[in-house]
Amino acid sequence: MLGVPESATAADIKKAYRKLAKQFHPDANPNNAQALEKFKQISEANNVLSDPEKRTKYDQMRRLGAFDGGYAPRGSARPRGGPRPPMEEQVEFGDFGSFGLGDIFSSIFGGRARQSATAAPTGPDNVEVTVSVPFRTAATGGKVPLTLAMNDVCATCGGTGAEPGATMSTCGECHGTGSISFGQGGFAVNRPCPVCRGRGTVPSKRCHTCNGSGDVRTQKQILVTVPPATDNGSKVRLKGQGPRAKAGGPASDVLISFQVEPDRFFSRDGLDILCEVPVTLTQALMGSVIQVKTVGGAKVKLRIPTGTQPGRKFRIKGHGIEKNGTKGDQIVTVQVKLPEKMTPEQEAALKDFASKMGG
Repeated sequence: MLGVPESATAADIKKAYRKLAKQFHPDANPNNAQALEKFKQISEANNVLSDPEKRTKYDQMRRLGAFDGGYAPRGSARPRGGPRPPMEEQVEFGDFGSFGLGDIFSSIFGGRARQSATAAPTGPDNVEVTVSVPFRTAATGGKVPLTLAMNDVCATCGGTGAEPGATMSTCGECHGTGSISFGQGGFAVNRPCPVCRGRGTVPSKRCHTCNGSGDVRTQKQILVTVPPATDNGSKVRLKGQGPRAKAGGPASDVLISFQVEPDRFFSRDGLDILCEVPVTLTQALMGSVIQVKTVGGAKVKLRIPTGTQPGRKFRIKGHGIEKNGTKGDQIVTVQVKLPEKMTPEQEAALKDFASKMGG
């Protein structure tokens, strides 16, 4: 998804993610559903590969053939539904089935996993997503739209996978256990049964809406409130906004991690807002009053004293970020802009000025 090799370093992954995220970001592709979906997949892949623990788990599962789409890998001699071979170590994987990469990541790293026939029913796991937020929205607070693609309980069958009125019987593939296993190397890998989808039972007729899966892929539109002073990694929880539980249980939560986009003019140091403002040589030498925009959108007047040196900093009180009753300032760094070319008259005037100044 990110186009990096298995040997990629954390810096390689970060560089590849930034390049692709910039290319497929919703702001650069308005009303483009395909670009939006690609951006989500890129963000999800980055979340996995940038976490050392998750990356190790993903690499292990990939080497074991967990992403091949079938449950019997090359070289496996176990007959379908046969007994589990003795193994040195067993690795439990979540539900892979035939879903896409995003679903696989969700299953492995915090998404919904199907229950075996003997397991106690539980609600769906919380959904974790990363939301990109403009710098100024993160600083002052606001709202950003989020399109959440997720698996939700099928409304027709209520998650059973059976057509209304169909009868249920024990699965002949897993004999009602809800899982099968295959061996490779020194491992026995358990996966949900592909026939009954981990339920242990099969219907006489599959649900026509979800084709027996028990859930459907949906897109949910959510307006996310961004608290003021939001920083990279800040999180919020949206109660009950995730997939609904089967058998009428409560819906799961959506856990949002914010990623703050850089701004062309502003940067941040704690609660202080930093910016650079260009002034002319004349303004720096003679003094001036300039207008500076603030992160809140207002413009304030800033007095530049006579003889201001390049790089001098000015503090505008109370125009930083507010958090818990404390508000930072805006720090303005003055950069003197020198002319790249001068006319003969200007050169002559400058030489005359320099001679009088003793330069």
